[in-house]
Amino acid sequence: MEEDRGETVCSDKGNLVASHDQAASETPSAAKNAEEPGTKKGPLSSVLEISVSESERRYNGAINLSEYYTAYLIETRVSDSRFCGALTRLGALWRRYSEFETLSTYLVEAYPFVVVPPLPEKRASHVWQKLATDPFDSEFIDRRRIGLESFLLRVASHPILSWDPIFLRFLQDEKDWKEIVTGTGYLAKVEKQLKSLNATIRVKKGDSRFDELLSYGKELETHLTAVLRSRARLTDATYAIRRQHANYGRVLSEWSAIETRMGDGLQSAGHYMDAHAASIDTFIEEEEVYIDQLKEYMYYAAALQTVCHKYTMMQYQLERLDDSLSTLSQRRESALQGKPSLMWRLLGSVDTDEVREMKVAEVDQQVADTETQIQQHSAKLSEFVEKALEDAERFHARKVKDLRETLINYVKLQIRICKKGLQTWKHFRDCVDSLGGCPAPAPQELASP
Repeated sequence: MEEDRGETVCSDKGNLVASHDQAASETPSAAKNAEEPGTKKGPLSSVLEISVSESERRYNGAINLSEYYTAYLIETRVSDSRFCGALTRLGALWRRYSEFETLSTYLVEAYPFVVVPPLPEKRASHVWQKLATDPFDSEFIDRRRIGLESFLLRVASHPILSWDPIFLRFLQDEKDWKEIVTGTGYLAKVEKQLKSLNATIRVKKGDSRFDELLSYGKELETHLTAVLRSRARLTDATYAIRRQHANYGRVLSEWSAIETRMGDGLQSAGHYMDAHAASIDTFIEEEEVYIDQLKEYMYYAAALQTVCHKYTMMQYQLERLDDSLSTLSQRRESALQGKPSLMWRLLGSVDTDEVREMKVAEVDQQVADTETQIQQHSAKLSEFVEKALEDAERFHARKVKDLRETLINYVKLQIRICKKGLQTWKHFRDCVDSLGGCPAPAPQELASP
């Protein structure tokens, strides 16, 4: 029997979201802790159904347009009775877009080697002229709702991200989630990362595989941007042409009023032109769904570049440690050889053997510390490279599948649009052939232009 909404699934304190303290302590190093459950059990999506079913316009208290925001209803349902990692079997809570942004930012920081699924755009971009850009427009909000659901489903399908305790709480813990995610200290790390990512950094011994990934990410973003711009111009032109057919409908209807023998045919032809002009709205509304899917991969391309930049930063830090070790080695060699110090050059004094031995010992300790840091950083970098390349391969496989499906659906839509236009003009020709009471031609004659 299905448990009531809000009832705890199981009392096992060892599950992934057992307590506030546990969730906070597992992050941001949750990557290691979360990887094993995802690997053994599959992603969270295999045991938990997730949907963003509704949206609601709210305001913060003051009746002012700037105070309005949109909240989205997240509903979850445990689909596998053996799963004990959820807070409730049936869950429902409201989240606003800024909370989705917080989750996304946290995931990018906690899992630097993952191409984190992007959020849908906050404001419409690459739009055709008639498309609403108001963030409170009902059509835009509904497309964003679909995009937010896609974001959650993609995270829930990832073998590592899906088992993050902060993500699980985002889905089912409305009261304490903000406090817990803030307690991870991710914001301070994000600010530090932003400064380093914005800086121009060049490494001496970079991995060519990341250079190729970075180049591909930039080119993919450029090409998808060009596709979206071309589509916006084409849609503007198509919409204008199709809407102009309404003028045919108007003038043919007016003309039919003065005709006796041709009146019915002209009026019918006008109705077909009106329907032809109105049909473009439905087609373009459907087209926007596929365009949003292309936009998603444009933002995915930016996420891929972010992973490459993080690799560059880690490699740069390792090279700085290597440079520091080289400098310390030179200082130690100089001290051992008894070379004149700066004090001797300024005052003519020379370090005693005791002082020199103290300096050598100090440098030796610094060398040992630096070597330890290099070993630790090298291990982290190697782990990062392995996981990042694995996730990049996962991204490429998913990209091919998704974009193929999107482009096929887009082509099918264009074929339907063309067939609709052809059908309209065949009906128009039937109307013209019937003018003056003449019989319509046989069906086989309709095939000829």
